[in-house]
Amino acid sequence: MRRLRPVFARMVLNGMLGAAFAMACWTLVAPPTGSLAREGQASAPTDRGSRDQLNRSVAKGVGYLIGKGQAPDGSFTRDAGPAVTSLCVMALLRSGRSVDDPAVDRGLKYLATFVREDGGIYAEGSYYQNYETCVTMMCLAEANGDGRYAETIRRADHFVKNVQWDKTEEIEESDFRFGGAGYGTHARPDLSNTSFLIDALRSAGNAETDESIQAALLFVSRSQNLEGPHNATPFAAKNPDGGFYYTPAAGGQSQAGTTDAGGLRSYASMTYAGLKSMIYAGVGPDDPRVRAAVEWTRKNYDLKTNPGIGTAGLYYYYHTFAKALAAMKVDTFEDAKGERHDWRAELIAELARRQRADGSWINENSRWMEGDANLVTAYSLLALSYCRNP
Repeated sequence: MRRLRPVFARMVLNGMLGAAFAMACWTLVAPPTGSLAREGQASAPTDRGSRDQLNRSVAKGVGYLIGKGQAPDGSFTRDAGPAVTSLCVMALLRSGRSVDDPAVDRGLKYLATFVREDGGIYAEGSYYQNYETCVTMMCLAEANGDGRYAETIRRADHFVKNVQWDKTEEIEESDFRFGGAGYGTHARPDLSNTSFLIDALRSAGNAETDESIQAALLFVSRSQNLEGPHNATPFAAKNPDGGFYYTPAAGGQSQAGTTDAGGLRSYASMTYAGLKSMIYAGVGPDDPRVRAAVEWTRKNYDLKTNPGIGTAGLYYYYHTFAKALAAMKVDTFEDAKGERHDWRAELIAELARRQRADGSWINENSRWMEGDANLVTAYSLLALSYCRNP
């Protein structure tokens, strides 16, 4: 961002205070500098059966990606540009493969062909420049133990900050686009892309108080069905349930549709993405935004569906579910009925049940590319990585 405006300056200060409060009151795990490989993995399932089931599922999933998913040139689902390849290589790294593993090495070399002079990492002519760069940044951060990708990550960090609103347009903080990220340079911002942006910036080593992260936090806050000092959108009052939806920009949109009152319906994948993003931006556990989001997840705890939109985006949901609860560093999660869930063991069991004989996963609901076995297998392995020992 070019300069600190008054409201934004207060947000940065609040972010600093929130971070200090979180350290005192709630053990949160923010993404570590340079690598996400051990993030949120302080605890593993205590049940031996769950651990064995986890190891079997991971081994089969890795076997599928290496044996059937990867093309000779190192790509996964080549037509999708670098994004699916980045997720698959990151899944392999988080599943125990080293940076020098032949499949990982081939994938990383393929990703290198997308590095652009402007610092972005995207397919030529791509509409998804922000998304592709952010996902590839996270993958390279996983592989950057010896610093080999430090300069590429630094330049990509500069690129994604410059396509964040208001880097492409001069807009005020009152504009609901402010701080968000969309697919491309001028694309309408949305919570999914903004969540990836925050993940990428943290993986690149930015502190939670970073100016771009705090600006993104304002957009995240405005994507929540919760009125308050950070959210003066007209949508929250029409559906004040504390969950999150896709975007408050351009008139607002939820993939779950609208309420009878004209509100934007909350759904789980965006709610966990919003919750995770707030934690990564230093928002503490007693902040009303976090408390409202957690309460929504307590009322809608489910691993059979993506609550709010059924089976659409189910595996994206599993990934954000696991990442958010790992960031909260909770071993058990109590739902609104008072039932306590060993979420890791339940997620392991659900993914094992859904895994196909060849080791892959696929969603019969193909919306958002979840008919692609490489993408869905990557999501599943990434979700399972938050259930493993460090």
